[in-house]
Amino acid sequence: MLQQENQAESPNLEWVCQALSATGEPCETSATCHCGICGKWFCAVHAEDEAWHRCALESGDEGGEG
Repeated sequence: MLQQENQAESPNLEWVCQALSATGEPCETSATCHCGICGKWFCAVHAEDEAWHRCALESGDEGGEG
């Protein structure tokens, strides 16, 4: 679902990571991954981190295990 930003398509745009921690703190690092589900941009660290990005949970996964 996530895809790397294509620099050729948007050379003058710099996206900022839109991830929020559980306490509501924003990341604000340069974003490189766009989520096709929620439409938000994420840095490489938070794009696959379900604690910061709920769409990172695989379909059918409720989270909270382990």
